[in-house]
Amino acid sequence: MHLRHLRLLDFRSWPLLELELQPGVTTLVGRNGHGKTNVLEAVGVLSTLRSHRVATEAPMIRTGAETAMIAALAHNAGRELTVELALNSGRANRARLNTSPCRRLGDILGVVQSVLFAPEDLALVRGEPAERRKLLDELLVQRRPAHGGDLAEYSSVLRQRSALLKSASGVLRRGRGQDADAALDTLDVWDGRLAQLGARIVAGRIVLLDELRPLVVDSYRGLATESRTAGLAYRFRVAAPPDESELADPELVEAVLLAELGRRRQDEIDRGMSLVGPHRDDVVLSLGEEPAKGFASHGETWSFALALRLGSLELFRADGIEPVLLLDDVFAELDRHRRAALAEVAAGVEQVLVTAAVGEDVPNGLRGVRHDVVMTGEGAGRHSGIAVSRSATRRHDDVIGDEVTDDDQDDRGDDDTVSESEDHR
Repeated sequence: MHLRHLRLLDFRSWPLLELELQPGVTTLVGRNGHGKTNVLEAVGVLSTLRSHRVATEAPMIRTGAETAMIAALAHNAGRELTVELALNSGRANRARLNTSPCRRLGDILGVVQSVLFAPEDLALVRGEPAERRKLLDELLVQRRPAHGGDLAEYSSVLRQRSALLKSASGVLRRGRGQDADAALDTLDVWDGRLAQLGARIVAGRIVLLDELRPLVVDSYRGLATESRTAGLAYRFRVAAPPDESELADPELVEAVLLAELGRRRQDEIDRGMSLVGPHRDDVVLSLGEEPAKGFASHGETWSFALALRLGSLELFRADGIEPVLLLDDVFAELDRHRRAALAEVAAGVEQVLVTAAVGEDVPNGLRGVRHDVVMTGEGAGRHSGIAVSRSATRRHDDVIGDEVTDDDQDDRGDDDTVSESEDHR
């Protein structure tokens, strides 16, 4: 699949972007803080309904606006589809497919499919379990959109169950009287629903992991030929977990979760929080006999993070899908061997979107069509724009949005003073 057009309206630093795209490589070049990553983030949000950078919509809506719009024309499986997603401040988000309003946001899942590799992916190896759960869940949502509904409902059940545990903790600790009985009855209902949804989520993750594991192991072997063998194992956080292979059975997992909820009920009441469920699980990454987290070298960590993304790409391909590959400012961080390995894979992908602070960091075979991204304006009026478009054979001097002087173009490779943690990255 590939995108033919991308439109952003009040999305982060972009008041308006109209970007024509084509199969092959498109490179966005500009200093840090000028809005390159925001473009790739928008494509990822269309793919998964989640940002790889923030947990809420608010940072993605341009300051002073109430709504951010992401729209794309996608060529997918021989069809051209238009998809729009409106991120709203203080009210529900909305989606449209081929100009028709969608009843659910999940109706647009699968129209745009992508795999993103970014420096933040080091957290997949070094970070907390939530990072690795997110990897599995986002892959599942793109391949099986119904999983998104389970995740959304599970999150709702978890919030309401946790709120009950917190608000009724005093009554529940006393354990007698009509109020306590009513709270316990309500807790039983939430337990049943949490176990049912949680079992489907765990089973889906296990099936996915069985498919993903050999692809990641092979990718890692090619990236780190002298390193130890990579491994991935699911950690199901209950007192006596079944073998991983048994976790693909949702009925068995539901029974185990219900038993664990019963066993830990008093702990949950005492602490006023939910301690059981797939929101507590992890994917343990290992190198040989040791966990990768804490034992992997810097190079091994990069290789493992990259292998997880390359394995994800191959998983889509096994489904007969060619996702858009998004490479966010990664070539400057990779050594020569890993850069060459990634470039070789990317060269065979139908469409690749690359960002770089310095164009020369991108391997020659992945230059493609180039767009220079600049930040213009002052204070609250600062915004991103496309300054120059180039290809291997011609240069376009058109400026979109604001005229850029020669001085502006000459200093595009200088160090930037806007930090990576700010909105306009």
